[in-house]
Amino acid sequence: MVPAPLRLSVVVPVYNSSEVLPALHARLTQTLREAGVDYELVLVDDDSPDASWSVLSRLAEHDEHITAVHLRRNVGYDNALLAGLRFARHDLVVLMDDDLQHAPEDIPALVEKISTGYDVVYGRFEKKQQSALKNAGSWLNGKLAEIVLQKPHGLYLSPFKILRREIVSEIIRYEGPYPYLDGFILRATSSIAQVDLVHHPRAAGQGHHGLIRSTGILLNFLTTFSLLPLRIATMGGLALSLIAGATGIVLALANLFLGFGLDSPGWTSIVLVAIVLGGAQLMAIGIVGEYVGRTYLNLSGRPQYVVGEVATSKRHDATVAEPPLTYR
Repeated sequence: MVPAPLRLSVVVPVYNSSEVLPALHARLTQTLREAGVDYELVLVDDDSPDASWSVLSRLAEHDEHITAVHLRRNVGYDNALLAGLRFARHDLVVLMDDDLQHAPEDIPALVEKISTGYDVVYGRFEKKQQSALKNAGSWLNGKLAEIVLQKPHGLYLSPFKILRREIVSEIIRYEGPYPYLDGFILRATSSIAQVDLVHHPRAAGQGHHGLIRSTGILLNFLTTFSLLPLRIATMGGLALSLIAGATGIVLALANLFLGFGLDSPGWTSIVLVAIVLGGAQLMAIGIVGEYVGRTYLNLSGRPQYVVGEVATSKRHDATVAEPPLTYR
């Protein structure tokens, strides 16, 4: 019996990449055809302000392997990935970026590794072509994942990875507005490996994950999978209370036995203590409010994304029955 060809989906979130998309499509097509796999390309435009959707529509009209999805508003990287995962149909699913820093030619290496029996395989980059600030953020994210999610030490949570269908099915069950895909993966399986790949310079444009967005991703990760921020706020408040109490006792003893402190003019120290305690209280209230706010958004039914249009070689309209246009 001739074995059935490997069935592979490649999901790519797209944002402001109109200049890169033709080259990305050409290299993906050549690599996957040479690999002899039955493949599909799911390209999700996260409401790009440039001409990305026009380029995707044209590519989809002429390539039966492409499903192009346009989201009605920008929902962020992980939500766009979730949209793509719900359109992906095949047994193995590759996730990669749209800027050619992840080489399409490396996909066979991911496929070869996962074929040995793993559920998930990450691409690991010894040297990353990105800013020092982003490298520091990746390092911090990895360390926190070790604490919160028991991530294996040395595992790099790369956006370039391949997953089995069973893991994808677990991920797309999440209906909240703040997903973190690597957290879902680590929660679903421990059968994870990685392969060494080369991280290439961006083909065009600039990265979209600045300090504010990276901080938001980190906050999503912590508040979705952990009570760590609440515990830090609790322990910090307790520590400051103990310090304030000890300071009060010292000042009282100083006034009682040494005759100075309480009647001294100025009291700058009191103002400083009040500022520190007030700041700690506001921080703790803010953390609690973050959890309460996210709970409210979950209950209120805020959608993860809303699909505006789907383009394929056979259909170019805004009517699709599965997956739904709006998903929460």
